[in-house]
Amino acid sequence: SAGGSAKTGRDRRIQAILPLRGKILNIERARLDKMLASEQIKNLVVALGTAIGDTFDLSRLRYHKVIIATDADVDGAHIRTLLLTLLYRHFRPLIDGGFIYIAQPPLYKIKKGKEIFYAYSDDEKNKIIGKSAESEFSIQRYKGLGEMNAEELWETTMDPARRVLKKVTVEDAQEADKVFEILMGEDVSARKSFIQSNAKLANLDI
Repeated sequence: SAGGSAKTGRDRRIQAILPLRGKILNIERARLDKMLASEQIKNLVVALGTAIGDTFDLSRLRYHKVIIATDADVDGAHIRTLLLTLLYRHFRPLIDGGFIYIAQPPLYKIKKGKEIFYAYSDDEKNKIIGKSAESEFSIQRYKGLGEMNAEELWETTMDPARRVLKKVTVEDAQEADKVFEILMGEDVSARKSFIQSNAKLANLDI
């Protein structure tokens, strides 16, 4: 949903945008030929330039930073997990080489008069407000990247001088792969146990 704003707001000299529509294919049970029949995955492989499988060639990677930008909600986390698992299973050298990053968009836009602040957590929001009354500020809670216009996306998430990025490590990808295997694999008892153990940690918006 943020693809249009991101394309408008980017620096065309150094940034390319690949909008992915919804969730990519569940690769847990998919063979390589079925994966490549998926338009989303095929577009990603072409954009990276490295090819996939036996013909993978890291030297042909077209970008030194591949940044995953998803919404800060449950759906965004799911999409991020799918992408990290795909990269871990089929593009592992990109993670080993430190080429994969996760964008960290702000949760809040806070205005006081002509001053504008961006907060990346509730703690940061509280520090900005301090002991002032919350009514003195205009506080916008971003539910997704699609809510930001091109200028806001550039200022908060895409400007190399100001953006916050998290470099993906092998441990991050292994954890995503482990969760993905439990939730999407064929071991029903492991999935049930995981859900029962983590149900209280779920951030549900009902």
